[in-house]
Formats: sequence, C-alpha cells, structure tokens
Amino acid sequence: MLDKSHAQFPLIDGFQFAATGQELRGKCAVSVFGRLQDVLSSRAGELEYRVVGTKDDMGRPALQVKVDGPLQLTCQRCLKPMAYALGVDAMLVLARTEAEIESQPVEPEGPDRVLGSREMAVGTLLEDEVLLAVPFAPRHEQCAAAGGGKGEAQASPFADLRGLLNRDGRARN
Repeated sequence: MLDKSHAQFPLIDGFQFAATGQELRGKCAVSVFGRLQDVLSSRAGELEYRVVGTKDDMGRPALQVKVDGPLQLTCQRCLKPMAYALGVDAMLVLARTEAEIESQPVEPEGPDRVLGSREMAVGTLLEDEVLLAVPFAPRHEQCAAAGGGKGEAQASPFADLRGLLNRDGRARN
C-alpha cells in the first residue's frame, strides 16, 4: 500500500532503474515521513536525497541511497531538543524473491538486500533508510542532565559506605 504522505515521490521499476543507471535527486520536508514523527522534537527541516541505479561488486542490480540533512530529535537524558546531522549512504541490492534473499548468507559489512519490483515507492525506501540511521536513544554529547559541563564533582553512590568500614577494610560491628 502506498503511503499518501509519499505522493511527491515517484514509483520506480527498481530493476530497470538499476540496469540503466538512472538517478533521482531532490529535497523534501522532514514532515513527509510519517513514521519518523514519533522520534522528532520538531517537524521542521528539509532533507536532500539521491537515489542512483547501479550494480554491486557482484554485478547484482542495486540502488545507492543517500539522504542528508538536519533532524531535531529529543535527547533521552534531558528530554530537550537536540540537533542531529543525518547522513545516510546505503547500498540496497535488489532481489526478485524472499527466497533469493534467504538463500545467500548475511554479510554484516555487506549491502542490505531488499525486494525489488516494477513499482518501488521511493518515499518508502528513503523513510526506511532514515529510520535505520536515527539513533535508538539519542543524547547530547555534553548533556546537563548527565552532570557534564557543570564543573561540579559528583559524589560516588558508595561514598557513605566508607564510613561503615574499619581501617582494615572490614565492616564494623
């Protein structure tokens, strides 16, 4: 089923697109990706994308998908907005059937395999890759909620236990 929010993106014949080396590029609002909205703190912003038909190192039809741009996520420590620079560069090798995908071993460092068809929704491909690239629990590098950057020394949670020990390290009676 075609997602109506992806109406601005064309449907492509994935195998023909790959065989002829076609290219599709453009810009889109972050707000067009409905499944992404749950992880955003703001729907503002614009992403640049590029889809290129190609072949992988083994000569299989593939799509090179690139998506770049800023996202506004929610820091999972302080729950405040944080900027995230999205940079997706994924090779998607096309397969004709699920059996074809399952017949080949998974290569952890290799390209992902996807079902190709005569009507592939470019918007769905882009949204899938963006969702895979967003961190599961985004956090500021220097987050105030984590105690960083305030200059205060944090007490160890075990500091009070020291008083319960004798000088030789044994517990007092």
